Amino acid sequence: MSRINHHDQPIGDALPDGWTPPPAPSGVIIDGARVRLEPINVDAHAEQLFMANMLDASGAGWTYLLNGPFGTMAEFRDWITTTCLGVDPMFYAFVDKLGGNALGYAAYLRVQPQAASIEVGHIRLSPLLQRTTIATEAMYLMMRHVFELGYRRYEWKCDSLNEPSRRAAERFGFTYEGTFRKATHYRGRNRDTAWFSIIDDEWPDRQCAFEAWLDPANFGADGQQRRRLAEFIDEERTAGAA
Repeated sequence: MSRINHHDQPIGDALPDGWTPPPAPSGVIIDGARVRLEPINVDAHAEQLFMANMLDASGAGWTYLLNGPFGTMAEFRDWITTTCLGVDPMFYAFVDKLGGNALGYAAYLRVQPQAASIEVGHIRLSPLLQRTTIATEAMYLMMRHVFELGYRRYEWKCDSLNEPSRRAAERFGFTYEGTFRKATHYRGRNRDTAWFSIIDDEWPDRQCAFEAWLDPANFGADGQQRRRLAEFIDEERTAGAA
């Protein structure tokens, strides 16, 4: 129920007493059980990422990204140097702790501490990372970090025609908020942008669901999940609504 001001108008909930804008992400290493998120570094990560991405022989994984595919290592290193070493976007390499190699990356972008809003984007998972527990843990760690910093809103946006990205957002517990028509253009074509978000009120339930899914007890000896992440998220949503 909305609050009512002295003009008898409905207004939003008050911010907590003493609320201050959260800090911008600082590029700290974010460590998980299976994956370590490291600020992207040309010397440490470029060759590993390039080789992992080369396994996408068809190039279909680049269709909805602003960049790539990269034909040479030099081209890829140049792109990292010119695009990925700043603070917004702030790129992280996803390093498999078992093998020690960087297999994918993503970035924080549109960082708005005053609004306490931040977006995740530029997500590129090599074929070695797709549909793996490591990839899901990496996405969880990025979420957890921003909410621990004090952000109120975590956004996921994609081309509205990018069905894999839309399904991933929903699987990770984001809420679809609508589509902005002709929001931008890229690669010589129009892009209608689908918006998704998780907000701080929802995060405790999402965190419980992710941690339950990531628990080793949820995986058999063959490494296969016993229960899907969506089941844990639905349970937390139901419990929260009760």
